[in-house]
Amino acid sequence: MPIELILMDNVEKLGKIGDNIRVADGYARNYLIPNGLARKVTPGAMRQLEAKRETLRVVYEQKMSSAQSMAEGVAKQSVSIPVQAAEDEKLYGSVTAQNIADALKEIDIEVERKDILLEEPIKVLGRYPVELRLHEEVTATLTVWVVRADA
Repeated sequence: MPIELILMDNVEKLGKIGDNIRVADGYARNYLIPNGLARKVTPGAMRQLEAKRETLRVVYEQKMSSAQSMAEGVAKQSVSIPVQAAEDEKLYGSVTAQNIADALKEIDIEVERKDILLEEPIKVLGRYPVELRLHEEVTATLTVWVVRADA
């Protein structure tokens, strides 16, 4: 039976802070409420949300401005990933989001694997534009060069 809650934090694919939602009872009891992501709709929860909303707005704006400045830096960068490849330029294996995250870490850019929006693994040598989600409203395009490794 669905239960009505108010979100105390942004939850991907569910809603933003302050949204009234209806979710399965088990999802609410086992995940949302214990992790502080949601509370039952009560006057006390509404007051707490209003107090928290202003501080969250300031933090959100700070994160967004730092993500925008990071996006400008990332757009100027490119990474090269050396891999083994056949004569027809097809790779032995593939380049995944984890490989790109590791290459970015080498140039002191910390991005989680899940924030690298790679539709499918790269399987051919070449130059690829790859989207990075740095914030829920900020993305950047990184140039990834997949090059033949020296044997």
